Amino acid sequence: MKNSAMFLVLFTTVFLFILTGLVFAKIGFSWVFILTVIGQLLVVLMVYKVLRDHYTTNKTFEDFYEDFPIGRE
Repeated sequence: MKNSAMFLVLFTTVFLFILTGLVFAKIGFSWVFILTVIGQLLVVLMVYKVLRDHYTTNKTFEDFYEDFPIGRE
């Protein structure tokens, strides 16, 4: 994936973890609600960007896992 897609995945993940922590803080419900809606929009945007990314690889299912090659020792 391009750096833009991975940056959006990281940003959305961090944003939602921070939002989860803010729920336990003494902030107003309206702020939590607004940030939750923004978080949901970020998730939709993230999924769209990842699915539309022009990522190609030379790996096949025969390669299995890179750290545990099966049958290629």
